[in-house]
Amino acid sequence: MPDRKVALVVGASRGLGLGLVRAFVSRGWEVIATVRSAHGHGALETVAGDGLVSIAHMDINRPEDITALRKTLTGRALDVLFVNAGVAIDPSIAVEIVPTQDFVDVMVTNALSPLRVIGVLHDLVDPEGVVAAMSSGMGSINDNAGGGWEIYRASKAALNQMMKSFAIRKGDGRTYIAMSPGWVRTDMGGNGAPLDIETSAAGIAETLIARSGAGGIHFVDFRNQPLAW
Repeated sequence: MPDRKVALVVGASRGLGLGLVRAFVSRGWEVIATVRSAHGHGALETVAGDGLVSIAHMDINRPEDITALRKTLTGRALDVLFVNAGVAIDPSIAVEIVPTQDFVDVMVTNALSPLRVIGVLHDLVDPEGVVAAMSSGMGSINDNAGGGWEIYRASKAALNQMMKSFAIRKGDGRTYIAMSPGWVRTDMGGNGAPLDIETSAAGIAETLIARSGAGGIHFVDFRNQPLAW
């Protein structure tokens, strides 16, 4: 029997992160899922009963947590590293009046911290594997026709730019993906969103699998459709 594929899903206690864990498990993958605290264990434990899911603690905004996780993963090989991170503030707040600390908090969580995780962990990923982070269609500068969500948009555009720079700088043959999940019914997406978590997460998993071995950097959605940067 061939070895199981392994995915590390960072930020997996709820929403799309938890949905992605379920999607990989349903495909027979082993999943290492991170949570920020013991409180995040609950939902994951309902998935972990089949032995395919292991849970680790990491707050991506604490560099020491990232380093500690790296130590625990020494000797492990990953096929997918997926960093799921996203916070938002009031989408109506204009950039010129946003409190500085609110701006910093969004930028650090949505852009800087995911790249710190990728910088520390990417070399655990198989050369034919995928390194991905949760972006958004709102991170596309070209497709910003409606405005709004100014700080969130900026953070995801920054994530995309840093992902692209990182992939070019490394040039290591791995596949790097900035992933848009679509508009999903989550705490952030709201009840009016057209997509449920299961549909988006299944599409994300299939896209990551389909893109394995492609190399380079890609900005795509959950349907594996390229998006304009």
